Amino acid sequence: MHIKQERRCVACRKPKIQTDLLRISKIDNYFQLDVNNKLGGRGAYVCKNNECINITIKKHLLNKSFRMNVPNEIYDKLAEYDNLNCLN
Repeated sequence: MHIKQERRCVACRKPKIQTDLLRISKIDNYFQLDVNNKLGGRGAYVCKNNECINITIKKHLLNKSFRMNVPNEIYDKLAEYDNLNCLN
């Protein structure tokens, strides 16, 4: 039996099933969007909706989650993911 893991969105702070969230992974100070939730390392999660993604970008919430400055290119990739998937 596979137990579905819950994680908390950095923007809305609501717990959701891990597969409903977008993961940002940090491995040795290298950040990457983990769309398949397969990468190792430390992770932060954002709901797959425009509102949460925009709040995360606007307030640089990943900096708080990882307790360090996250490169702007990760926020750019997050915005690009949002645009490509035409999320609601």
